[in-house]
Amino acid sequence: MEIFYSPSFARSYKKLPDIIKDKAEKREKIFRKDWKDARLKTHKLNGKFSEFLAFSIDNSYRIIFDFDENKNVIFHGIGDHDIYR
Repeated sequence: MEIFYSPSFARSYKKLPDIIKDKAEKREKIFRKDWKDARLKTHKLNGKFSEFLAFSIDNSYRIIFDFDENKNVIFHGIGDHDIYR
């Protein structure tokens, strides 16, 4: 599985505290092995984000993603629950 990072994801990632970046990198390693791993709490989103999924970095932070037509992953957003606004 190949993962691509949208420009908005990259900008948001750069602004995160280092401790969250470290957690995100550890979660991405789990994601690469099995995106449905229960530790990630992967879930489908609702409303205006209904075409996306998200997984948990910790209790507050999430990564929003989807799959392209070639089954590659695109990370669209990272942050606390404010990313859903």
